[in-house]
Amino acid sequence: MTLMYGTSIGDISHIPIIAGPTASGKTSLSLALAQRIDSDILSCDSMQIYKEMNIGTAKADAEERAKVTHKLIDIVEPTSSFSVADYMQLAYAEIKQSLSNGKLPIFCGGTGQYISALYEGISFSEIEISDEVRRAVIKLYESDDGKSAYEELCRVDPDSADKIHPNNAKRVIRALEFFRQSQVPISQHNAISKKDGPRYPFKVFVIDIDRILLYERIDARVDKMLTLGLVEEVRALLDRYGELSITASQAIGYKEIISHFNGEMSLESAVNLIKQRSRNYAKRQMTWYRKIPNAIWVKPDQLEIILDSICLDFA
Repeated sequence: MTLMYGTSIGDISHIPIIAGPTASGKTSLSLALAQRIDSDILSCDSMQIYKEMNIGTAKADAEERAKVTHKLIDIVEPTSSFSVADYMQLAYAEIKQSLSNGKLPIFCGGTGQYISALYEGISFSEIEISDEVRRAVIKLYESDDGKSAYEELCRVDPDSADKIHPNNAKRVIRALEFFRQSQVPISQHNAISKKDGPRYPFKVFVIDIDRILLYERIDARVDKMLTLGLVEEVRALLDRYGELSITASQAIGYKEIISHFNGEMSLESAVNLIKQRSRNYAKRQMTWYRKIPNAIWVKPDQLEIILDSICLDFA
């Protein structure tokens, strides 16, 4: 299957998705690719969709945005809920827009759910979760930091529970509220929803980086976020909104600083916890990517491999 539209590099066979653990170098690689073939970058990050959450989510800065158009960031207020279905609807619209403008959309990000939904072509039902069900599940999760909610998920949808980390508040809540609303396990729903396959031909490229080097880069990134004003950013968010949505407030970097503001830990302890949780998250990301069929593993500087893989007659 070929995406036929005029470009200076010939016919494009696939839309690339550049994935990788946090701090692995995927942003730099996507920027290099986008500048090389004059493309748009579409975010695959479930936290970059929130407005005003910039430093802690490592959004592209003003200089990077000036070089390449970035989309699917700054979509909703940090008090709002946002689902994978919402993301897919916007992502397909942006793909269509980019292609109509003669540009190749390049997806870049680390959220496994978004990446798999695109690559596997998961379709989402029109089941709407009532406010009553959502509030009840959130209340249950917050009552003991997710323990009871995860235990219930293990009972009603063991397949999903086996794939979701107990600390992943967003996914635990989503799976449990879906079951309570529909009485159908979301794992069963997702299996059925893949029957039509992907809407576009995608190729997933995963950044392959040495673990020790990755952990060093994660620590350095967290230190840089503090220097750039992460603490002040979180304070400004709380001053403006009072309380963030459960998803936004669970974002690594924000959750720990909020705990510091609440007197639950020192700033030093919060920073150390951000680094530890970021490393743990990177491990979970790599586990997810290894399950993606036919993913191509590349080093952070292997731009030519991506070009060769998506271009039929690149010259």
